[in-house]
Amino acid sequence: MLVIPAIDLKEGQCVRLEQGLMDKATVYGKDPAAQALAWQEQGAELLHIVDLDGAFAGVPKNREAISSIVAALDIPAQIGGGIRDLDTIAAYLDLGIKRVILGTVAKENPELVKEACRRFPGSIVVGIDAKDGFVAVRGWADVTEKKASELAKEMEGYGVEAIIYTDIARDGMMQGPNLKTTGELARSISIPVIASGGISRLQDIQDLMQLEADGVVGAITGKAIYSGALNLREAIALTRGGV
Repeated sequence: MLVIPAIDLKEGQCVRLEQGLMDKATVYGKDPAAQALAWQEQGAELLHIVDLDGAFAGVPKNREAISSIVAALDIPAQIGGGIRDLDTIAAYLDLGIKRVILGTVAKENPELVKEACRRFPGSIVVGIDAKDGFVAVRGWADVTEKKASELAKEMEGYGVEAIIYTDIARDGMMQGPNLKTTGELARSISIPVIASGGISRLQDIQDLMQLEADGVVGAITGKAIYSGALNLREAIALTRGGV
């Protein structure tokens, strides 16, 4: 299992939100490239970037910061937030991003996901963010009537590399991941699942490792590693059998 550090960008700075609320942002750093490099030096094999401004605006908003991160890293990065068309996907891949995460558009225009997978094989990940089991879109501002499990099922057969499943109620709250719903989702589909939201301690990583056989291949962590509640190096060592 991969432990994947997250960098959430708001106005060019590294921040973390509580339950996706922009007015509950804590700034953790003003140099995203330096922060990305720090996570790489602690053993990260993949970096997760979210353009928060882009997620709400529907268009990329932190290109300068994203470019600086990619230029600084030797490891691959994946990005989500405000990606709604094929041109934006192509631009990010040209920039050096390894994988592009489609969220809102997966719910609103699944045909675009299918075409993106055809045009950019191996580079498309779908982010499913759920509140009480229902898909939330547009920076989590709108909760739809679509069940997360239904959307995940629809993505099967498209060629999606992975599903990132986020339980919004847990995100940034340091209460542990929602193991039940994450496991249920992973078991219901053949696409690998990356867990996100609520990871706060080493035990949470250990618990998620029990779901590897169900198809949970990674865990994204943000607030916990910024606050020091979780040591990234120790978490990675645990997944490699070193703790």
